[in-house]
Amino acid sequence: MLPTESLHRVGLHEVQRNWGWYLALGIVLVLFGTIAIGRVYLVTKVSVMFFGWLMIFAGVTELSYAFWKERGWSGFFIDLLTGILYVVVGFMIVGDPKATAVTLTLLITMFLIFDGIFRIATAISVRNPNWGWVLLHGVITLTLGIMLRQQWPLSGVWVIGLFVGIQMILNGWSLVMLGLTVKNLPAEDEALPSPSS
Repeated sequence: MLPTESLHRVGLHEVQRNWGWYLALGIVLVLFGTIAIGRVYLVTKVSVMFFGWLMIFAGVTELSYAFWKERGWSGFFIDLLTGILYVVVGFMIVGDPKATAVTLTLLITMFLIFDGIFRIATAISVRNPNWGWVLLHGVITLTLGIMLRQQWPLSGVWVIGLFVGIQMILNGWSLVMLGLTVKNLPAEDEALPSPSS
């Protein structure tokens, strides 16, 4: 399947009509991501605080649902306890975002280390046609995990902000490239073959 054929399935005309918006949003995300990388400490704190408030909101929602809809059902206490847990953990996160960021960074670090080891072992033992790329992925992931672990707990105050910034930049560039690509594609009626052909 050609790339233009797959784009037709998701509405090439709509994407082409709004290519400028994709481009603008992509540029904004790249700018914000660059700012985020320059202010990783602040972005880490804001991200953790946002996560904490999301947990509080989710807990309050679950508590409300438990009291208004489920008092006569046996699942009431499960929803009640889950809602209380969300609210308590959310307030703990909001109360000390730095400690939360350090703890989350340690979890991320352990995940990267184990994921890297697993990918390296899989690449060496299975030897699929693309095993070299899997091995490289594993080595990079393991190295990143080890580097973060060596910097921990100091890395806890900047890692989340750095990851958020990188993610914003990658998403932004994806949107920029999408906007520029669809702008230069032929119009939908020109790109589709006629029924007689």
